[in-house]
Amino acid sequence: MRIGIYLDLRNPPEWRKPWPDFYRQSLELVVQAEAWGADSVWLSEHHFFEDGYLPQPLTFAAAVAARTQRLRIGTAVLLAPLRVAPQIAEEVAVADQISNGRIDLGLGAGYVHDEFAAYGADLSRRYTATDQRVQQVRELLDGDIVTPPPVQRPFPIWLGYNGPQGARRAGRLGCGLLSVNPASLDPYREGLAEGGHDASVARMAGLVPLVVADDPDEAYERILPHLAWQLNTYRAAGASGTGKTPKPLTVEKLREGRSTMGVISPLEVLTPDDAIAHLRGLADGLPMVEAYCWAAVAGMPDDLTRRHVELLCTEVREGVSDL
Repeated sequence: MRIGIYLDLRNPPEWRKPWPDFYRQSLELVVQAEAWGADSVWLSEHHFFEDGYLPQPLTFAAAVAARTQRLRIGTAVLLAPLRVAPQIAEEVAVADQISNGRIDLGLGAGYVHDEFAAYGADLSRRYTATDQRVQQVRELLDGDIVTPPPVQRPFPIWLGYNGPQGARRAGRLGCGLLSVNPASLDPYREGLAEGGHDASVARMAGLVPLVVADDPDEAYERILPHLAWQLNTYRAAGASGTGKTPKPLTVEKLREGRSTMGVISPLEVLTPDDAIAHLRGLADGLPMVEAYCWAAVAGMPDDLTRRHVELLCTEVREGVSDL
């Protein structure tokens, strides 16, 4: 199993760094992660977040490609309904050339009303639009239509669909599934069969909300304000267009349960040994080829971030390398 880091490039006001410094340090962290052994970096997308959440992952992917030599660079996810297929295919092909064939294209449907309104996209048709983009982008990339063409053939495309219906759709399209939910495996395999794809092509990868630390309790306490910020921004984004304002999660509430509320998975802060056991248990019975973890949680302290990434890419990666 490969191990990667996940960047959403949040720079919250309370802990804000000058933007040029923040982007430079983020790139340097990716370069260092590669030196420590990371197999991949995955980039996410949202728009108009107060903390500057990365809005254009393929732009940053090209910068990462120019600074690295080995690790793969994925999007988890690019919001497919917000872009026409030729734009996606052309940007991906350029990044693939810069990286010499190290790009993984993860597409997702999105869910934030304000983002769709800003781009003039139809939120109610987001799943249909995403499925169409997969087919269109695949034809453009694998059919030598875009110039320059990508290095990779066929081009690796993933779908960030949650739930059984989404897993089945990903299978029918013959895509990798960006989910490590065991409940998604059977519908994913059923979709592969429905789409005429061999069961051997099944592959799952995804975000595991995990931070590795020498002292998990101390690290978790320091991460709490950053975790609260992160969860509250997601909750606010999910409520956009509804006229509702969700009640903010507090540090005290998170400390009480040491788990998140709603649709965001709980954050685990673990020692390297416990992280290895957690990942091995998660992978059991799944065609799970990769796990990636947040490099940082919403501007968390640099010392925690660097130590987490180091432990993840060295000790934890070694501990799951046989999977």
